[in-house]
Amino acid sequence: MRTCDLAPARLRQSVAALGLAAALLTGGPVAAQVTPAAGYTPPDDTPTIKVGAVIFADYTFQQKPSATDADGNSIKSSAFNVARSYINVSGNISHLVSYRITPDITRESGTGSSLNGSLTFRLKYAYAQVNLDDWLPKGTFIRFGIQQTPFIDFLESIYRYRFQGTVFPEREGYIASADAGVTFRTQFPRNYGDVHVGVYNGENYNKAEANDQKAWMIRASVRPLPMHPLLRGWRVTGFYIADHYIKSAEKRRAILNTTFEHKHLNAGFDYLDTKDQPSAKTGTRNLHGNGWSVFAVPKLPDTDNGSSWEVFLRYDHMKPNDEVTVVGGGGTGAGLGTNERTIAGLAYWFPKQGSVSAALMVDVENVTFSDYTPARPTQQRIFLHSLISF
Repeated sequence: MRTCDLAPARLRQSVAALGLAAALLTGGPVAAQVTPAAGYTPPDDTPTIKVGAVIFADYTFQQKPSATDADGNSIKSSAFNVARSYINVSGNISHLVSYRITPDITRESGTGSSLNGSLTFRLKYAYAQVNLDDWLPKGTFIRFGIQQTPFIDFLESIYRYRFQGTVFPEREGYIASADAGVTFRTQFPRNYGDVHVGVYNGENYNKAEANDQKAWMIRASVRPLPMHPLLRGWRVTGFYIADHYIKSAEKRRAILNTTFEHKHLNAGFDYLDTKDQPSAKTGTRNLHGNGWSVFAVPKLPDTDNGSSWEVFLRYDHMKPNDEVTVVGGGGTGAGLGTNERTIAGLAYWFPKQGSVSAALMVDVENVTFSDYTPARPTQQRIFLHSLISF
């Protein structure tokens, strides 16, 4: 056979060998590719950003106590106010990671500040959230940063009248709506409730950490009858804060709460127990307080457009110094002072437009203080409150 006749045969053999090698090299990855099951929709990892706002504006007329103007005249003070305003920036980095940044606009009240009386800009929320829905029940997450505290965030999903004023334990100055920390939340199966636990600085979102003490917080909420046509809106909640002002100086909060939601009625009850020992030094007063609050909101909704007429009723009763002891001994006994607050109002919620909420409310608030030395005057105010949220 001539050499020239062997060349095409060798060329064909070489091409065949290369083809076989390529098939062997690429066959593994091709075989490893798994076609998604029919009907499976992969999660959307497109980054998103949303901007919204919340505005609490009001007109306040103070009937009691009377005030005195610069010339010494007795007057009934009145004012137009923007009690609170938020700018919400939120979104997703992916379906696993989300975020929120919320500046808070409030009135500066520090007497030593050159901005005293001005509306100032500060940070209310700034956190990252890792969503664990891929592995745990829907709604499970870990948050890190300045974020909502577990109880107030939960309660305000039912009590939607924060634009009138804060909820009972916050109004009395015992807990805050936000703080810096890390938290974990998950839900119980079949809509039986949820649990939210975290560790925070314990100084509230508007103050820096003062020492090495941290506040441990836990809230657990249970729906006893989640499938009942009427009582599925009933929840029972326990909330606890274990904190210290400084080492060996306890700061404790315990709340038992029950709420009920229905299209014609929202209602709730709180029992609050507190302990405050500002120092571990001998002679420091250890204050034990307790109180309770009840609210009810009968509603007349318009099912066609989502508007609603609502009556708002609330009563608070607080004894901040119900029992007083002294560190190291030296006396115990009942404390003095009782605060009582009554609120009654009529609200109109405008027709629902997507995620936009708007409301107007006329309300009267009366606060009395008994068994204080020196005596404290009764406070009585008439309000026109407004809410815009989107």
